[in-house]
Amino acid sequence: MTTTNRPAAQAGSYQVGDLDLNRIGYGAMQLAGPGVFGPPRDRAAAIEVLRTAVELGVNHIDTADAYGPYITNEIIREALFPYGDHVHIVTKVGLVRDERGGWLPSNSPESLRAQVHDNLRRLGLDVLDVVNLRTLAGIDDRATVPGELARQFEALAELQQQGLIRHLGLSTVSLDQLAEAQRIAPVVCVQNFYNIANRADAAVLAATASQDIAYVPYFPLGGFSPLQSDVLESVAKRLGATPIAVAESWLLQLSPNVMLIPGTSSVDHLRENIAGAALALPPDAVAELDAI
Repeated sequence: MTTTNRPAAQAGSYQVGDLDLNRIGYGAMQLAGPGVFGPPRDRAAAIEVLRTAVELGVNHIDTADAYGPYITNEIIREALFPYGDHVHIVTKVGLVRDERGGWLPSNSPESLRAQVHDNLRRLGLDVLDVVNLRTLAGIDDRATVPGELARQFEALAELQQQGLIRHLGLSTVSLDQLAEAQRIAPVVCVQNFYNIANRADAAVLAATASQDIAYVPYFPLGGFSPLQSDVLESVAKRLGATPIAVAESWLLQLSPNVMLIPGTSSVDHLRENIAGAALALPPDAVAELDAI
């Protein structure tokens, strides 16, 4: 199956290691139940979303075994296996869930190795295309004990050397943490919090762009607190587009290394999300949005 000229390909692609990924991807977090915990209300609908995403040209699917837990990866396998060479899955490790759905740190080398093997088994893969190490710190405070990230990244680098991981990435990291990881192994992508209303990570975005590292902003549409902006609404109305498409297009035009993974459990919303790939913002609209 080719994804050329499909809607998700209209924003172009970016080289992530040796993977040519369309800049509009899909984040699978919302395929699990409420709170990213337990099964979805409609498993068939979740499967339809994934299959539709691929039909529309998505070849970059972001997931984690902690989503559900396990549910999202199992649904991905049911919907898309065998994946062929037109679907690339990026997963992350470093967090697990407790029996009530809480998010728990689990980043010892032993646990990280177990999480990688769990992802391989549930996705039905022999090799994971990209594994992101998710730090334990919050979005605004990414301080960790010196050397802690290195120990964790070394464990993943060993699995890469064993042929179980193709490429390594990071999630929720500072510039210093990025440099720390790069002393151990190449980093092909950074997944940090960033959107039109939350730009505190501009320095990391600039650093990744200068080093040809993919930058994947999570919650590009606001996440659990959807973006709300009169300016965004006004620009969208003037362009005859949705605020979602405008917010995505702004990110895509920000830097060529930006790749998006908006998530949804609805096929209609999926199509709306992907429409952002085709929207070109005029300079006056970009200037208005920059001022938010």
